[in-house]
Amino acid sequence: MKLVFLDAKTLGEDIDLDIFETFGEVVVYGTTSAEERVERCRDADIVITNKVVIDRKVIDESPSLKLICVAATGMNNVDLEYAAQKGIEVKNVAGYSTHSVVQHTFAMLFYLMEKLPFYDNHVKSKEWSRSGIFTCVERPFHELRGKQWGIIGLGTIGKEVAKVAEAFGATVVYYSTSGKNDDPFYPRMELDTLLSTSHIISIHAPLNESTKNLLDFAKLQKIEAGSILLNLGRGGIINEKDLVHVMDDKELYVGLDVTETEPLPEDSVLFEVANPERLLITPHIAWTSVEARRELVKGVFENIARFLKVHTI
Repeated sequence: MKLVFLDAKTLGEDIDLDIFETFGEVVVYGTTSAEERVERCRDADIVITNKVVIDRKVIDESPSLKLICVAATGMNNVDLEYAAQKGIEVKNVAGYSTHSVVQHTFAMLFYLMEKLPFYDNHVKSKEWSRSGIFTCVERPFHELRGKQWGIIGLGTIGKEVAKVAEAFGATVVYYSTSGKNDDPFYPRMELDTLLSTSHIISIHAPLNESTKNLLDFAKLQKIEAGSILLNLGRGGIINEKDLVHVMDDKELYVGLDVTETEPLPEDSVLFEVANPERLLITPHIAWTSVEARRELVKGVFENIARFLKVHTI
């Protein structure tokens, strides 16, 4: 068997891939461009990809290909229908990053809610040293207790966020992006109501026809000034140009772990926001705790073992 990793750099250099030699020859590429895909997959039996697109062209040029392992949950980078026609199995890994994403959700929340950049700079600039008092209350912040937290997309991650939010004393409501989710534990709201009444709003939904540009200018305008909006779902759910317009218009605090284009282009409108201290952007890292990446690689390994019917310890 020949196994080819197309974008192993996304898994991190601290993750050991030697275990895959159990199955045969392993070829590891840190990144793979669109032009390099065909040549690198041509004689592979098993291809492992995170974001590299495996389309009809790649499949047609890979006569030995038997299994495509997606090192992620989403499989929109693989032509699933054509792979099935060709008898090629496609396996993903679900649930590996739930705790990591939940943790990052709250890291972003408290960074924004407690005005941590200001207070960190207040100390390091020695303003506190010169102040003559033991504390500083120049940037008031509120407690999470008693606030309404609106969750857009109450799936596995959304439910875990809800549990932690409740532990801090928040009241949780949600909007179902599919319209089919009726959770018995939390009140379901229409999107406009959730946006206009929630102090914190977090997105944990996939990007599809129902969620593309879900939060445009009209929807974003409904969010009350002083509220916090967090997107840990997919970048295309929020219209970034509209977001900047709204943020320039009123006091809105925003945390984005995902953007419409990744990596973020140097000419992105997000760099033009008038009050950058109200905007926190992290480079799609919510899923990347060491534990989550180890779990992901373990899941890929087990998918291959099951496919090959190989017993592993």
